[in-house]
Amino acid sequence: MKRVTLDTNEYISALQYGGRAMRLLHMAVDGDIEIAISAPIISEVLRVLREKFDWQPYDLNDAAQRLRKIARLVAPTETLSVTHDEPDNRILECAKTAGSEGIVTEDKDLLRIGAFEGIKILNASDFLQAGRSR
Repeated sequence: MKRVTLDTNEYISALQYGGRAMRLLHMAVDGDIEIAISAPIISEVLRVLREKFDWQPYDLNDAAQRLRKIARLVAPTETLSVTHDEPDNRILECAKTAGSEGIVTEDKDLLRIGAFEGIKILNASDFLQAGRSR
């Protein structure tokens, strides 16, 4: 099983639009991958859904519960300052603590890094393509 950490933008895309990002969540439900998530990532997802997409409290609560069921909740033990964008650092912290093999994101700043302490950083399309070629 491949353990990955998804960036906030993947959760937003999955919950708001479906598509490739939703396929990642389905892979976790099916047991094809294990997704690691942390409380700060869940909080950021809920904040964006509330502020940018006007999600109501009931829907936000439902989304938080679903994410906790789909993903393995980890509690990062160290604070990193690798990127200038603080939410990106929370993704790196989660991935490092969880021992993730990869980070899936559409964030150009994270994608430019390419890898962090042996953790590959790639977009959803490349991740899904790599999974097909195994």
